[in-house]
Amino acid sequence: MNSKSKRFIKEFFRYLIIIFAAFWMVLPFFWMVSASLMTPQEITSIPPKWIPEKPQWHNYIDVLERVPIGKYYLNSLLVAGTATLGVILTSSLAGYAFAKLNFPGKKPVFQFILVTMMFPVFIFLIPNFFLMKTFGMLTNHLSLIVPFLVSGYGIFLLRQFIMSIPDELLDSARIDGASEFKIYMSIILPNIKPGLSALAITTFIGQWNNFLWPMIISSFSPNLMTVPVGIQRLSLAFASAETQHLVLAGLVYQVVPMLIVFVYFQKNFIKGFVVSGFGNV
Repeated sequence: MNSKSKRFIKEFFRYLIIIFAAFWMVLPFFWMVSASLMTPQEITSIPPKWIPEKPQWHNYIDVLERVPIGKYYLNSLLVAGTATLGVILTSSLAGYAFAKLNFPGKKPVFQFILVTMMFPVFIFLIPNFFLMKTFGMLTNHLSLIVPFLVSGYGIFLLRQFIMSIPDELLDSARIDGASEFKIYMSIILPNIKPGLSALAITTFIGQWNNFLWPMIISSFSPNLMTVPVGIQRLSLAFASAETQHLVLAGLVYQVVPMLIVFVYFQKNFIKGFVVSGFGNV
C-alpha cells in the first residue's frame, strides 16, 4: 500500500468519526424539533417515531396561548443583550489595562481575576442576593443584569487579543498626542473584533440559558421570568404525557434565538478562539 492510499484511508476514518460525532450531537435536537410537531400518542409510541405522520404546527400556537412566551422573550433579550454589552465594555477596558498599561499590583490583581474563574457559580448566589436586596433591585431587571456585567473570562480572553497588538503602534499614537481612550477606541477595538464577537456570543448564549439566578429572582417578581424559567414552569404546569408536545415546542422557542446568533457569528466565533492564544498568560 503506497503512501497516498494510506493517507486516503486515514482521512476517510477521520471524517467518518467526525460525521458520526456530529450526527450523535445533532440527534437529540432533531428529535426535540420533530417531537414538538407530534401528537402526544406519537411521542409515547413504541417503537418511537422519528418523523410525525402529520406535523402539528398548532402546538406552537397552543404554547403561545397558554404561556406568555413573548414576555419571556423580551425579558431574556433585555437581560442577555444588556449583560453582553456590559461584559464587552468592561472586559475590553480591563483587558487593555492588563495588556498594555503598567500600574501597581497589576500581576496579582490579574492572577486574582483568573482565580475567580475557578469558583463555582453557586458560591456567588447568596452574596449577590444580599447585594441586590440591599440596593433595592430585587424587583426590577437590574437584579438580573448587574451581577453579570463583569466577566473574569472576558477580561482574560480580550487581554490575550490585545497583547498581540504591537506596542510600537500604540507608542506612535501617543507621540501624535492621542489619549489612552482615543487609542482604545481607534486602535484597540478595531483590532480585536474576532475576540469581541467570540465573547459576545458566549456571553449572550450563557445569559440566555441562565436558569438558576433568574429562577431565584423571579420567585420574588414573576414579571421578571426569562425563557428558561418560563419553560421550566411550563413543564411543571403540564407535567403529563398528554402535554409533553407543548413542553417540547416551548424548548424549540428557547433554542431558536441561540441558533440564529451562532450561525450569524460562527466565523468570528471560531476565529476568535483560534487567534486568542491562550498560552500568553
